[in-house]
Amino acid sequence: MKVSYNWIKQFINIPEALEDHTALLTSLGLEVEGVENFESVKGGLEGIVVGYVASCEQHSNADKLQVAQVNIGTETLQIVCGAPNVAAGQKVAVATIGTTLYDEKGEPWKIKKGKIRGEESHGMICAEDELGLGTSHAGILVLDAALEIGTPLKDVISIENDQVIEIGLTPNRSDAMSHMGVARDLRAGLAINADALEFITPSVSGFHVDSRSSRVNIEVENTELAPRYCGVTLTGIKVKESPEWIKNRLKAIGIAPKNNIVDVTNYVMHELGQPLHAFDLNKISGNKIIVKTLAKDTLFTTLDGVEHRLHEEDLMICDTEKPLCIAGVYGGANSGVTDGTTSIFLESAYFNSVSVRKTAKRHHFNTDASFRFERGIDPNITEYALKRAALLIKETAGGEISSDITDVYPQKIEDQQVFLPFAKVDSLIGQEIPREEIKSILRTLDINVNNVTESGLGLTIPAYRNDVTRPVDVIEEILRVYGYDRIESSSKLNATVAKSSKLENNRLQNIVAQQLVGQGFVEMMANSLTSEKNHTLTEQISPKNQVSMLNPLSSDLAVMRQSLIYGGLEAIAHNLNRKQENLRLFEFGNSYHQYQERQFTENKHLSILTAGNTGNPSWNSTSQPADFFYLKGAVVEVLKRLGIQIINEKPTKLDFLSEGIALSSGAKIADIGVVKKKVAKNFGIEVTVHFANIYWGEILKLVSKKHIPVTEIPKYPEVSRDFALLVDDSVSFKELREIALNTEKKLLKSVQLFDVYEGSKLPKGKKSYALHFTLQDPTKTLTDKQIDKTMNKIQQQIENQAGAVLR
Repeated sequence: MKVSYNWIKQFINIPEALEDHTALLTSLGLEVEGVENFESVKGGLEGIVVGYVASCEQHSNADKLQVAQVNIGTETLQIVCGAPNVAAGQKVAVATIGTTLYDEKGEPWKIKKGKIRGEESHGMICAEDELGLGTSHAGILVLDAALEIGTPLKDVISIENDQVIEIGLTPNRSDAMSHMGVARDLRAGLAINADALEFITPSVSGFHVDSRSSRVNIEVENTELAPRYCGVTLTGIKVKESPEWIKNRLKAIGIAPKNNIVDVTNYVMHELGQPLHAFDLNKISGNKIIVKTLAKDTLFTTLDGVEHRLHEEDLMICDTEKPLCIAGVYGGANSGVTDGTTSIFLESAYFNSVSVRKTAKRHHFNTDASFRFERGIDPNITEYALKRAALLIKETAGGEISSDITDVYPQKIEDQQVFLPFAKVDSLIGQEIPREEIKSILRTLDINVNNVTESGLGLTIPAYRNDVTRPVDVIEEILRVYGYDRIESSSKLNATVAKSSKLENNRLQNIVAQQLVGQGFVEMMANSLTSEKNHTLTEQISPKNQVSMLNPLSSDLAVMRQSLIYGGLEAIAHNLNRKQENLRLFEFGNSYHQYQERQFTENKHLSILTAGNTGNPSWNSTSQPADFFYLKGAVVEVLKRLGIQIINEKPTKLDFLSEGIALSSGAKIADIGVVKKKVAKNFGIEVTVHFANIYWGEILKLVSKKHIPVTEIPKYPEVSRDFALLVDDSVSFKELREIALNTEKKLLKSVQLFDVYEGSKLPKGKKSYALHFTLQDPTKTLTDKQIDKTMNKIQQQIENQAGAVLR
């Protein structure tokens, strides 16, 4: 939000420079993100002087050019000029050589010595648009003949210099969405170290009704959506350009002036925080304003010429025949003020913030008015702002106030009553603030102290402070004005050791995350919101089970995700498009489903994705593909780290995987496989992507029931033996491993496959497995006799059960 420092000084008389107050504004919660200088005339007319056209003759080589001799006090310059109105004897604005001027886009350009059609030109006689003083380019600017030659033009024409503050306003500070609100906060902060400054608000004492000839009746059908609605009419006005002081205020904060009526409504909105709207009175049918909702899909064209289909909950300002405006959001094309407008109906209202927010999001509007209504404005400033605007319109556009103010306010919004215990203040802040200083701070914030007791204060919070409803909110207000830096640090440090289980979700997530990071994976975080079209790519993830947002920010964020696969694929695509081809990602997150009406489920997951290789090749190693087996190994290691050893495999049933396996340990705990090409292509991915979905909720159940035994590290050595076995093609390593481990459960520690051979030298339908066995006895050193006996037993069982032959 942009704030003019000159404008703030209309509310409080501050002699100090802005630099003395930026830190204070930030400490008050109005973070100053930057300050820039503003000049009502860009460049400040530097280098422009008053000149006298001593003579003016026709250019010898151009019919439309004149050669003028211009006296600028210190010298006489020859200037070639193409303006039709230049003549001898005029006082003109002369840009000397080296002067910087600005074009209509604000781009700078310099005046240089030049030669035009053979005649030298040593400067430029300027038109008002070239100086930034207006828009006319019909001819040069002719100055008052009484001006002294050589006078700098900046001493003749008043230029306003201002400083514009960019404030990063948090959503809860709706009270500071105006210059009055910022000035009120700054006054409170300054009062800590000095006497409170007088707070000067614009006077509306001059408001009076000139006639009652043009009253507009107001009917509010839905007072819940429009708790307060005020209006007044003005007739005999003349729509024209605003005076310079209003234009300068608006231009300083980045608003382009339009005409005196629109400019006044914008001025009052940024001055007081109350949005206003002016309707052309002659376009209001039936001499009546009706505030109501309309039927669904009613067509309405806004000021920008765009046609909208209204929602049945959109609050509209209507006359007896048609809608005129979307309440609190945007005006209509057929009711706005034009150059021919002579009478207006001026609206000032308090609309329901939730209703305005929904309507603005629904129709993709973000206006200055909706910005304020959405966050909540002051319901008790409505009539005051209307009077302020009416007086300014009379001042700038003439005319008269032609009706009494109609104020529809059936249920007054009361101020909040809060009791503030002193003990709670001291407890939360950590030190005692003098009671009188607390009361002084509250008074500068317009918080009334109704009664004082030994235990606390009875307070009335103004209605515009909709973020202050509890004692803790009041304490925050006291502390931000008192100053966080004034709170002393204690020399004593207290800490609480919380009792927590090693099996808590966040602890287990950290363990797994550290393991995956150690293996070269990178953690990612995707949005829980996704596009509805993603739920149409497969049959299992169906739109009928999705959880839809009531007011989505956009169509790409309209539903809750039913799987982590889509966010992962978006991350893969994003990285591939930036030449990051070797990807190993993981994410902890939730999926959301609605299997029955209003029956929602939320499940925890750990997703792991790979694409490309496990790393870049180097001189002493080649890159290995991050294929299915690599991903399966990572998943199995995660499960082992959590103490899950018994894992069964079967084909996966996930329909967005072209092939893969499902792991279970009682319940299904993971799916691993290759993402279907057609699914990946929807995200612009051409490479093979492997995906693992670990059902983290099931993992937590298993881990909570799991008893993990702890044994001493064996003191005796391991022994290794190898077998080369000829087996049928249908026999898997898993079968051989299980036979061996079931045969010798005490001494056999592990079985590993270190070579597979399938070739023409083997009988048809056969393959060769090379297995590595590790034996160990934790109580003694194994003898050759024990080892041979154990290996013979394992060999015999493998031969009998798997039909293997020792090669």
